[in-house]
Amino acid sequence: MSKPVRSRLFAVGLAVATLAAALAAAMAPQAAQAFGTVRKLGQNAEHERITRRALEPAGFERLTLNQLAGTSLMVGAGSFGAVGAPDRPFRGLISVTEAHCDDGDWFDARDYAQSRDKASDALRACRALMHRNLDEALRRAGDLVAPDLSLGQTAMGSSCKFDEDDGDTPKCRVLEYFGLALHAAQDFYSHTNWVDAPRASPTVKNPQGLNHDAPAEWLGPARPAEFPVGLISGCYGFPEWASCGGRIKHDYLNKDTVHTGRGGYEKAMAVAAADTRQKWDEFSDRVRRQYGEARGSKILCVIKADDPRKACA
Repeated sequence: MSKPVRSRLFAVGLAVATLAAALAAAMAPQAAQAFGTVRKLGQNAEHERITRRALEPAGFERLTLNQLAGTSLMVGAGSFGAVGAPDRPFRGLISVTEAHCDDGDWFDARDYAQSRDKASDALRACRALMHRNLDEALRRAGDLVAPDLSLGQTAMGSSCKFDEDDGDTPKCRVLEYFGLALHAAQDFYSHTNWVDAPRASPTVKNPQGLNHDAPAEWLGPARPAEFPVGLISGCYGFPEWASCGGRIKHDYLNKDTVHTGRGGYEKAMAVAAADTRQKWDEFSDRVRRQYGEARGSKILCVIKADDPRKACA
């Protein structure tokens, strides 16, 4: 297998190199590999492509989708967007494992370094983070349309910051928290064994796959009581050989780029896109329930439209 350097490192190294020249780039901290957010160094803007594949058919207009998904596919332009924000240098989430569904590793072997309960708790933390961000997006969505159905501050401005800055417009803040939830959900399909083909003789370096071809119901708002049997993700640390000795490493399990030795890249992309659309549909239902049909529908129009005062009046 080709050995791409950690993808989130690519985002760090690329940005630092641009800002601070080659020496600073060489000294930049590494971070865990994930679906890509740029089109450099082995990545192919996976988060952006997943998000566009899922949400263009849902009616997101061009400029709004650019802010949510990022613009690394654009000629002469580039941004991480809301979905790519956890991979953005200095955002503070690059090495937060629950933001990327990492460290949920366990193997049925004597003296394995992490217990099954601790592994499950790591993935539960990832799911919980997704839903905290969805809850915050839902709360802030009420700022877009008043109870009398008049529009609030609906503009995005020239560029959303997506760094928990209350100077961002209300619409940017909704997109920010929705994007953070999508990032973790998309990484779930790359970093876990949910979509992976079964292994006849699983090992730590080649763990069992669960072979699902649809989004995980467990990630939805009505969570089943039982943690999915056999679900794991990989141990991440820098460097992994020192931090994850004897464990199922992120490097063994991820499907972050087309060059993965694990296989299943296209399947992970497809299921992540299906989950992204499902997250939007579930969020839309919650908005209508929370704010009522008339106000909720108008809020959803504002979220998707580039010119809400024209499209949602």
